[in-house]
Amino acid sequence: MKNLLNKYYVNLFPDKRLFAGLAFCAALFLFSFFLSWLGDLPYVCFFVLVALVVIDFILLFSARKNVFLRRDLPERLSNGDDNELSIYVENFYAFPIHIGIIDEIPFQFQKRDLWFSSQLRSGAHKTIRYALRPTKRGEYLFGSVLLYVKSPLQLISRRFKFGGETVVAVYPSFLQLRKYELMAISNRLTEMGIKKIRRIGHSMEFDQVKNYVPGNDYRTVNWKASARKGDLMVNSYTDEKAQHVYCVIDKSRAMKMPFEGMSLLDYAINASLVLSSVALLKEDKAGLITIAEQIGSIVPADRRPVQLGKIMGVLYKEKTRYLETNMEALYTGIRGVMKQRSLVILFSNFESISALNRQLPFLKRIAKYHLLLVVFFENTELRALAEKPARDVEGIYIKTIAEKFAHEKKLMVRELAKHGILSILTPPDKLTINVVNRYLAIKAQQKI
Repeated sequence: MKNLLNKYYVNLFPDKRLFAGLAFCAALFLFSFFLSWLGDLPYVCFFVLVALVVIDFILLFSARKNVFLRRDLPERLSNGDDNELSIYVENFYAFPIHIGIIDEIPFQFQKRDLWFSSQLRSGAHKTIRYALRPTKRGEYLFGSVLLYVKSPLQLISRRFKFGGETVVAVYPSFLQLRKYELMAISNRLTEMGIKKIRRIGHSMEFDQVKNYVPGNDYRTVNWKASARKGDLMVNSYTDEKAQHVYCVIDKSRAMKMPFEGMSLLDYAINASLVLSSVALLKEDKAGLITIAEQIGSIVPADRRPVQLGKIMGVLYKEKTRYLETNMEALYTGIRGVMKQRSLVILFSNFESISALNRQLPFLKRIAKYHLLLVVFFENTELRALAEKPARDVEGIYIKTIAEKFAHEKKLMVRELAKHGILSILTPPDKLTINVVNRYLAIKAQQKI
């Protein structure tokens, strides 16, 4: 009895046409009290409606082969990117159907209106594609897919439930990572906003001796090889390899600030992943350190094929802490981990010059042994307030305060430069491009 109830009653839903028909019959019954010429018409209409409902019920529930649905989920989702999902549905009924689909997506997306409707002829199939953009890393729980089917009569609909609960992990932005890798391999990074950097001089990493061609630097002529061969030969140099590049990610409360649904920590994680990939493509060694009130995860610099997977596995689990950054612990950790001069890229956020001055002594110590690049964020909302024209006294006050904070950010850049520390002040959405550009510029200028 319970199975019959679940099959025929729980999954049966009246449609708008049925309510319209019932309303019409009710109106006929009402008017029949005043209009005697209506006679038995209300009863006829009502029984015709009941007969149509029974026919509709038989059409929907009597077929052995009815519909098939499959939701195709990726193994993992990319944080901050549009991830494509698809739903495949096929009609085995002997008549065309109207369908409505509800996908029970994770609550983190906060979407309550994800409804797809379509029509399918008998034997036809269709693939519905849509995109989801997660803004937090972690595990996302997908529920079932609910399919509502209506016959051509469209008086009632039958619900089908496909699939079950599926957990999908959301990782740092590997889609963005693949995009940069493809562009780098095809030598089209300029399409991503990566600038072509003019090389200053040449590196001292010897590659090979080759024949001279017009345009070669005459200072690279190998006179001994030229004398032996009887033709002009030059030394060829290549970029220095196996240099250590460490991304240091601050996980303190300053990185909790949101921008377009994602925290600054997530932007820093995505940029670190892309930068590590570019560094490995340049045959450098990429490493990772996370820091909050104490040293977190450490991935020593390496350039083996599994290194990027190690970095991604660590970044997947990182969460914001709610204490101040312990720069002294960072300095101690760097001295213990980095045994040679390295490029250290610190992703942090300083909202005031006083906050920077508290950490400056430790940054100067790090910069004494390594090439330090400090990356911090421009507050785009304050910039918008500063650029907005003031219309009253309150507006002038708000504009003045916003300009003061914006000016302090520029003072931080000057203060860091005064002590020989490189810096990038960037909006969160331009973080990856700006960091990769600076890394390539540092490589070209042979500063490491």
